[in-house]
Amino acid sequence: MVETRKVQVTGGSTYTVSIPKDWATENGVSAGSEVEFYPEGDSLFLTPRTEDERTEGTLDISSLAGEELTRAVMTMYVSGFDIIALENSRITNDQRRTIRKATQSLVGLEVLEETRDRVVIRDLLDSSELSIHNAVTRMRLIALSMLEDAVAALEELDTDMARDVIQRDDDVDRLWMVVSRIFRATLRTPKAAEELGLPREICFDYHSSARQLERVGDHATKIAHLTLNIEEPVPDTVIRALLELHDDAKAVVDGGMDALFTDDSVEATRLANAARESVQEIDEHARAIDELLRELDPARAQMLGLIVDSISRSADYGGNIAETALQKAAPTP
Repeated sequence: MVETRKVQVTGGSTYTVSIPKDWATENGVSAGSEVEFYPEGDSLFLTPRTEDERTEGTLDISSLAGEELTRAVMTMYVSGFDIIALENSRITNDQRRTIRKATQSLVGLEVLEETRDRVVIRDLLDSSELSIHNAVTRMRLIALSMLEDAVAALEELDTDMARDVIQRDDDVDRLWMVVSRIFRATLRTPKAAEELGLPREICFDYHSSARQLERVGDHATKIAHLTLNIEEPVPDTVIRALLELHDDAKAVVDGGMDALFTDDSVEATRLANAARESVQEIDEHARAIDELLRELDPARAQMLGLIVDSISRSADYGGNIAETALQKAAPTP
């Protein structure tokens, strides 16, 4: 329920306003308590001042194993817990292995304590030192290099390169979790956004774009997996067409990311619109490659068609980033 208060002047020059009693009681604010103010545009956020304490979460894992347990650890991490206590009447060896593997797949986590019925994981990173901008920039570099190497592996039927692409997907996923953790922190408290030095709207734009980059990495991985199942060299005409399609798709993602990162709204709008317009041309190019594939054996054509689809979808994700950049560059109401 919205409550209103009238601003008053005390001492001739100090503006004061009362705070709702129910809110103060629920948040432990009383006479003498200190509160913090965070200005954000034409809004002013107020929060009780607390000591910098690490948040701890406890989870009963008695019914969790394998992928479900892994997802549970990741969810606790993304939700912002600094200390994660996993408990069971007796933690099995399989659960311990799953917990260690999940911990290694997340940035900054380390097993702090292990007993018969409890495993404690702690985030060793200082959240104020994390940069969502650097994380998204790193995601861009890895995802696009994966896509390039996946197509190169197909061209040369290089299984070692294909497997390397598959392994690098873990790096993209790890960064995606970091971005998600940072973004959710800015939603919980304005202090997190202040420490980042970015408005929450920008953090949202970075988070949305990081999701698109994570999907580009997934499709590069898909291409690499398909390449491992191709035994005969792909016809030169098809390879050349795929390389051109990749170059165009990469240009769309780069254009969208350049638009997202520039502070010049006019330049951002130009770059984003150019990237979005290129997506339609890529769709037409992809359809032309599909026509080339009709001349091949059906099973082979189907497999290569999936690769065409993954490259063109990567361009679509670049178009989504460009759309986000347009929204970021638009005038604020």
